Amino acid sequence: MNLQLFSQEKTEKATPRRRQKARERGQVFSSRELNSALILLASFVLLKIFGIYIFENTGSFLRQFFIENLIRQDLSISDIYGIFYSSIVFVLKSTAPVAVGIVLVGLLVNFLQVGFVFSLEPISPKLDRINPVEGAKRIFSKRSLIELVKALVKIILIIYIFYGGFVEIKDTVALMLDMSFTESLGYFTSMMFRLGLKVGIALLVLSVLDYGYQWYEYEKSLMMSKEDVKEELKEVEGNPQIKSRIRQVQRQMSRRRMMQEVKKADVVITNPTHIAIALGYDASVHAAPVVLAKGTGAIAEKIKEIAEREDIPIVENKPLAQTLFKSVEVGDIIPEEFYNAVAEILAFVYSLKGRRV
Repeated sequence: MNLQLFSQEKTEKATPRRRQKARERGQVFSSRELNSALILLASFVLLKIFGIYIFENTGSFLRQFFIENLIRQDLSISDIYGIFYSSIVFVLKSTAPVAVGIVLVGLLVNFLQVGFVFSLEPISPKLDRINPVEGAKRIFSKRSLIELVKALVKIILIIYIFYGGFVEIKDTVALMLDMSFTESLGYFTSMMFRLGLKVGIALLVLSVLDYGYQWYEYEKSLMMSKEDVKEELKEVEGNPQIKSRIRQVQRQMSRRRMMQEVKKADVVITNPTHIAIALGYDASVHAAPVVLAKGTGAIAEKIKEIAEREDIPIVENKPLAQTLFKSVEVGDIIPEEFYNAVAEILAFVYSLKGRRV
């Protein structure tokens, strides 16, 4: 059995780094069905709110257009330009409230789903987009089949709602013959608004289901294999082997510097065989002796070897060596509780060299 295949199975949830990289590529989670449903609902609500304004504005424009312009026999070029200009102003004034509202709703819904994302990768040219084989795969893919099913469900749902609406009002249509034009128009627009609202709500319910499905597909597309997680960890934190090698080199360099400091020591205190502590004291620099080097095993032997070569006294004091090794780091001044013990050793060493503590 090839165990390598199991490491390639995408069983791990996406890491924050993978999500960020997908976002930078423009691969974000959103439901177009939710956008469409909310925009449709917003359109009917805005038409309901601004319907009277649009109707009155349209009536005023038509009266001006037919009465003031068409009955004139001497229209000049400037008059035609004026009619054209007023027509553009009318269209903009009539459609602006609804159009701006729809655009704002679309932007808001999209922003709440995706946030602010700017990426050119989705529109960048790719060879597989013009590959007929890949195109055929996309046409007959699972995603295309699901989109087809969604489209059919929406069409059937819209037809059903409109059919039910017309069945409901079929007996009242005859009453419109006894109504005035304004009353008939008001009744018709009210009926269409109710049907449009029902369609929008139905599509909104479908879009919520689509939202859940799109979230599932998005999470599934971002899933990673165990090997992907390991590779990403290497990218973020570096290759463990390389990091281990760097730490090894750093330790070696630090050890060489420490061994160079042994030559400046005044005394080396030993365990006697397992631990070695090199102490140096310069009253003009420090108020107390400083640990210049310390080590166990082979490092302790190396410290003692340098001390013997440089003619640095080696003093055996097992309790002091063990305590200093555990409590003081290289480069630190010894704590105050060790002053007396170290001072006695330095006094002995300095007496041999003719110096004073």
